[in-house]
Parts: sequence; structure tokens; C-alpha cells
Amino acid sequence: MKIIPTIQNGVDRLIKEDFGLRGLRLGLITAPTGLTTMLVSTIDILRQGFTLTALFSPEHGVRGDIDDGASVADYTDSRTGVMVYSLYRGDNAAVAYPLDDVDALVIDVQDIGCRYYTFISTMLSAMCAVAVAGKPFVVLDRYNPINGVTVEGNIPDFGFLSFIGCAAIPQRHGMTMGELARLFNANIGCDLRVVSVVGWRREQYGDETGIPWVNPSPAMPSVGTALLYPGTCLFEGTNVSEGRGTTRPFEQIGAPWLDAELLAETLNAQRIPGVIFRPVYFKPWSSKYSGQYCRGVQAHVVDRASFAAVKTGVAMIEAVREQGGDCFEWRKPSSEHSRYFIDLLTASDTLRVHGSAAYLAACEQGAASFQALRMPYLLYQHGGV
Repeated sequence: MKIIPTIQNGVDRLIKEDFGLRGLRLGLITAPTGLTTMLVSTIDILRQGFTLTALFSPEHGVRGDIDDGASVADYTDSRTGVMVYSLYRGDNAAVAYPLDDVDALVIDVQDIGCRYYTFISTMLSAMCAVAVAGKPFVVLDRYNPINGVTVEGNIPDFGFLSFIGCAAIPQRHGMTMGELARLFNANIGCDLRVVSVVGWRREQYGDETGIPWVNPSPAMPSVGTALLYPGTCLFEGTNVSEGRGTTRPFEQIGAPWLDAELLAETLNAQRIPGVIFRPVYFKPWSSKYSGQYCRGVQAHVVDRASFAAVKTGVAMIEAVREQGGDCFEWRKPSSEHSRYFIDLLTASDTLRVHGSAAYLAACEQGAASFQALRMPYLLYQHGGV
């Protein structure tokens, strides 16, 4: 099979044009998704045609060999001999940006279009660091794999901002990393340069670009998973498995105390637009209920145009709570000074304290306000650049 991409991401454009980067000492924030459309590593592109002096690692590591939530230590990259500095600590410890040997900081990572994804927080933190250092920040932009049109979710309450909700954007923001950087920079004022994508239409999904899918993180195996993630990731804030440790993370949820058939019937009876549920049984090899049989449902998106991930995720939680009764729990805070994890995911305590109706009302209001707010920062329109 011949790969025939229909777009060019930012890094692809570096092959023919240097965008003023040649001759500069470059630091690169990247991950396994930092690739050209022909799957050549951005690390290699910068090593061969530019001067790469440092690598900076987001969650999961530069090579993607570190589990979610695990601290990334500083290390030397075995392939290049370049020093890798960690920008992610699982214990929330502060990270450093050694920029003395760097003239410009470049980022090339594939976001999945969701506020929870920590690559966004890493980029925001890096932009603040280079603003202080007075050095350029360059975004090698990439498409949004769950489209750049649909916006869903609430705007975070200020007191609930965290590394999984770092800015006033909804769960499904409908923007690229370059566009988000432009939005963030309105308050930061760094020397921002975006190498834009060519040929991407806002309504396109990742599997419509001709570019092979590379997992942005270990539990994100497909565009379909990414589409469900803004809703089903909410189960991380509960004692229900979100499917980690199975072949279908974030596509199926379950617990030993659920009735799979009844749960599927309950959800399908609601006729939630764009999705069908089927009963499933699975035994995770890691994470929640490792080694135990779970009963639950798998969500199958059958109409992307009408599917609303956040509304679907909330409906799934409500159905599980109703069936599970006292068995259902919100994940407790890890210490007296921390918050419920569901409150960090939703960036609010509305869902947990006031219920789904109040939370969905906040989501509707937040999405509407953000649609207008983001307009000046968008780079791509329907029909392409």
C-alpha cells in the first residue's frame, strides 16, 4: 500500500524551507508522533538539516516508552546522544527549562483535540518559559484528529485549573496546537511563530488525511478512541474502569458489579445521537480491576456528525451511577489538599456536587462562548487554507 497524504503538517514544510531556523541552536519538544507524513522523525529532520542541541520530553517520553502519569527523568537519548530534559513530573514537581544552549524552542507533538491531554499544558508552560528568556517559540502545527469544527464542554472555573485543565478552553476545543498557541499568546506575548498545515480542512478527521495513525500516547490507538475520549475519560474520575489495560481503552467501560446487558439496554433506550452501545466483558491486565472480570459497555460511534462526546460521557456516568448505587464512587482526593479527580477533569465541581443537568448547562454555555472567543486565532477554514 502506498501512503498518499492529502496534507502537509508543519514539519513536512521544513524539508523545503527553513523558516529562519537554520543556523539557530534548536531545542525540540516532541514525542513519537513528531513525524513527517512519510513517518520520518522530526528529531532526524532537525539533526540532519538544522542544529539540534536539546530535546524536551512531555508525558510518556520522547520515544513514548513511559506510562501515563509516570515521572519522566532527564536522560541522554540513546539514538542521538542529545540530552533530554523532562517537562513532565508525575508528582507535579516544578520542571526546569535549560535554555542557555538554545536559541529557539520548537514543539512538534500530535494533540488529540481535548483539554485533558497534557501536551497542551506542556506547550503553555514552555511558552511562558521562552517569554521570560526572550527566545522564539516555534510550533510545527498539526491537524486536529477529531476535526476543527466541533466544540464541546465547559470553561474551567479558575480555582480548578490544573495540568489536565490548564487554560480557559472547553474539553473539545476544535483547535490545532498552533491555533491554541496563538490564543494563549494573547496573554503571554512571547515571540511566537507557527509553521502552519497545508491542505487541511477544519471538518476533516485524522483518518481522512491519508496519514497513518501513530499513537499519541499508549492508550490512544485510533481516531475513534480520540473521538470518544473527551467523554469517556471522565470515568478516570470514578471507580469504574475506563478500559485501560485492554485493547479498547476509552471505548469500553466497566466494573465487576455492573450488569452489562442492562446497562447497554438503558443507554440505547435514551437514543443518544450518533452512538450505539453493546454489552462487553473484559479483564484488564493493568490499571483498575487488574485481573478481574468487568462487565460494561462498548460505545460505537455510528454517526460522527451528530455525536457529542461530552454529553455521551455524562449520560454513561449517570446510567452507571443509577445501576451501581452504593458501589459507584468518585475517586477520592489523594491528600487533604488535593481535589477529586473528576473535579480536575471537568475543571469544576458542578458535575459531582450539582449533577449532570447543571453540568451540561455549563457545557452548553461554555461551548457557545468559546466558539466566538476562538475565532480571531483560527488559521484554517472549511475547504482548506
